[in-house]
Amino acid sequence: MTRGRLYLVPNLLGVVAPETVLPARTIGIARSLRCYIVENAKPARAFLKALEPEVPLREIRMVEVGESPLAPRCAELLAPARTGMAMGLLSDAGCPGIADPGAVVVAQAHREGIGVVPLVGPSAVLLALMASGMNGQAFAFHGYLPVSSEERAQAIRRIESDSQRNGYAQIFIETPYRNVTMLEALAATCNPATRICVAADLTTESESVATRTAREWRSVDLRGYAKRPAIFVLQA
Repeated sequence: MTRGRLYLVPNLLGVVAPETVLPARTIGIARSLRCYIVENAKPARAFLKALEPEVPLREIRMVEVGESPLAPRCAELLAPARTGMAMGLLSDAGCPGIADPGAVVVAQAHREGIGVVPLVGPSAVLLALMASGMNGQAFAFHGYLPVSSEERAQAIRRIESDSQRNGYAQIFIETPYRNVTMLEALAATCNPATRICVAADLTTESESVATRTAREWRSVDLRGYAKRPAIFVLQA
């Protein structure tokens, strides 16, 4: 039996018209799919509604992947592909498998010989690195840093030290309502000359990208970054 393909469908990073961010091929394939594995159903429905799919939204099957699905669960999710159906894997925002739990589903698809097709779309991590002016040849992504102030400061010092040693750009994210706290910690903890980029609201009308030294960030009014989706890039 011919197996279906698993299409990795990038989601929007904010409320924008899909055609302003996504290429025609991505939109066309995403509109045609009848079965999706999604990170969370609510943002998935909003995205698919914006795409104006070929069939009514209620006829599109959407199954949530869960935070840390094990191989048996991933195999269950991929059952339609084993019967020849084309499926989509959709993140809440950005590219599936990048800072999202979809990577385990992709790994299972490879184990089962299901074709994996990545579609072009926005990745906040890569867009921030592109715009930061930092090392795009060698970089590390850390996801979220610790929440507690002491552990966060230790993590900042560790990745700054790593950057000093190997020259890598260090990329991480934060929950939007903790952006100001994160920036305050970076400005206070990092060496004065360490460069820090904040890329906020990427691909939307309120997008902003700023790269400054830790010393320069200390004199900036940081309240404008409160509650805005942001990526942080650091290089010592």
